Amino acid sequence: MSRTSRHRGTGGANNAGANARANAGTNAGTSAEPALIIAAHGRHYVVELADGTRMHAFPRGKKSDSAVGDHVSVERAAADQCVITRVQARKNLLHRSDQFKSKLLAANIDQVIIVLATEPGFSEDLLGRALVSAEALEIRPLIVLNKTDLPERLDEARRRLALYRELGYDTLELSVRANPEQALAALQPRLAGLSSILIGQSGMGKSSLLNLLIPGVDAQTREISAKLDSGKHTTTFTRLYHLPADWGMVDGRHGALIDSPGFQEFGLYHLSEGMLERAFPEFRPLLTACRFYNCHHTNEPGCGVLAAVASGAIAERRHQLYAQLLHESSQQKPW
Repeated sequence: MSRTSRHRGTGGANNAGANARANAGTNAGTSAEPALIIAAHGRHYVVELADGTRMHAFPRGKKSDSAVGDHVSVERAAADQCVITRVQARKNLLHRSDQFKSKLLAANIDQVIIVLATEPGFSEDLLGRALVSAEALEIRPLIVLNKTDLPERLDEARRRLALYRELGYDTLELSVRANPEQALAALQPRLAGLSSILIGQSGMGKSSLLNLLIPGVDAQTREISAKLDSGKHTTTFTRLYHLPADWGMVDGRHGALIDSPGFQEFGLYHLSEGMLERAFPEFRPLLTACRFYNCHHTNEPGCGVLAAVASGAIAERRHQLYAQLLHESSQQKPW
C-alpha cells in the first residue's frame, strides 16, 4: 500500500462554518459559541465563528494548550474579544519538542507538506524528522521539491530524495516562480478537501507557494496579525487559510492550508520508543524478526533491523536518525 493511500484522511480542520453550525445546536441557550482557531501566537489566538466573524481569543487560565485547527467553544468577553472555554476532541495534534519545551503546531491535520528546494540546500535531518512525526500520527506526508528551474543542484536534490521515493513517499517536483500554472495543477488535486500544513526551513519558497495557493493571502495575513497583537508587527505565527471555494469539495468538505513559521530544527523528544520504531516504514516488517521482544534495534544480537542495515536493505542514514531520536526520547523532560 502506498504512503498516499495509507494516510488519506477522513476529517480535518477545514470548513469552519460547516463544523461550527453542526455544533451550534449543542450550545443553544448558553453563552458558549463554537469556533475554529485560525491563528496562534503564544497565548493569543484568532478564532472564526460560525458566521465567519473573526475575534481575538485568549485561553481561560494561565495554561495555553490550544492549536491552530482546534475546534473550540468560546464565550464573548468584549466586542471583538472572547475566551476559549473548551477544546473539542481532536483527531490528532502535531507538535515538536526539545529537552526543555514542547511547541504545538496544528491540530486535526490530514496532510503534512514538507517544502524543500534545490537551492539553498535542504536539511535531510529535518525532512526525516518531519516524516517520522507524520508517520507517528498516521498523517499523510507529501514532499515538495521547489525551485527545480535552478539546475545547478537539481541532480543532487533528486539523488538525496531517491531513498524517500523508494520508501513510497509521494514526492512532487515543481517551480512556483518559473511555472506557477503547472505547480498549481499538480498541487490542487493533492490538497482539495484536506487540511494540510506547510512545514519547511526558511528559504525553501514556502511564501511563494502560499501566495500561489491562497488568493489575497497578504491581506488576510495583515488582518490576522492586527487581531493577534494590535499592531506589534508579528510575523512568526501559525495561521489557517481556507482553500478557494472553486476548488470544489471532497467528501463534502472544503480544504484548508495551515502555514507555520520556518524553522531549522524539529525535535521529537515527546515520541516514545514504541512510536519511533513504528514510524520508520522500512522497520515495521522486521520488528517481529528480532530475537528479543524488547529489542531497541541499536546493538542487540539477533536484531532484524540491524541485520537489514548490515545487508543494505535499510539505509544506514535512516538508522542513524532512529538512533538519534531514540536518544532524545530517553532524556528527562520537564514538560
